[in-house]
Amino acid sequence: MKFLVCISLVPDTTTKISFVDNDTKFNNDKVQWILNPYDEWYALVRALELKEANGGSVTVVNVGSAENDQVIRKALAIGADDAIRIDVTGDADSFAIASEIAAVAKSGGYDMILLGKETISYNGSALGGMLAELLDLPFISYAYKLEMAGNTATIKRDIEGGEEILTVDVPFVLSAAKGMAEARIPNMKGIMSAKTKPLTVVAPQGIGSLTSVVKYELPPAKSACKMISADHPEELIRLLHEEAKMI
Repeated sequence: MKFLVCISLVPDTTTKISFVDNDTKFNNDKVQWILNPYDEWYALVRALELKEANGGSVTVVNVGSAENDQVIRKALAIGADDAIRIDVTGDADSFAIASEIAAVAKSGGYDMILLGKETISYNGSALGGMLAELLDLPFISYAYKLEMAGNTATIKRDIEGGEEILTVDVPFVLSAAKGMAEARIPNMKGIMSAKTKPLTVVAPQGIGSLTSVVKYELPPAKSACKMISADHPEELIRLLHEEAKMI
């Protein structure tokens, strides 16, 4: 079974976010880039588990410039067999990224395409649905469990007020949520082998973005924490009535 796992690069959670060019571009200066945790911990690791249990191959794909190669190698160190980087420079929205991945996936004969439910930078959850539509494949979102029996997958995902269990035959696109797998740490053998695993760079289709950024804006700073003495519950009640809605 052939797996394609879409991986994104995101700023490390300790990164101090700022913007340039009149708040229209993200400031990349001194940013530590990492694999998006939802892509790495859940989508990639579950694909590797299924490959180990049933055979096959795992390919990771990323849309970006050569600066991404070092982080892509981490996915290879974790266990992916090979990688594809679609050589796109500059900003691209979800539609442009989905279109570029779809163009590669159409000729790859993949049985399953996995990605994290969202990136921790934008939290948009838009890519999976767009990719499935462009490939004319079923799409299952926010899945936290995936089991295979032959060519049929049984999938569980949370829905409002309960849990949904469904089955689908390959090929399909799935976005993975917490619970899908346990994170793996690359070992020395994986790190060394990653240096020689194939990382293929392909030219982009040149599909433009449908959106443009007007302005980025940081969220309001959090207000200071107020400590209320246990001897004055009436003050806590007053604050909850008068100020809590503004926090």
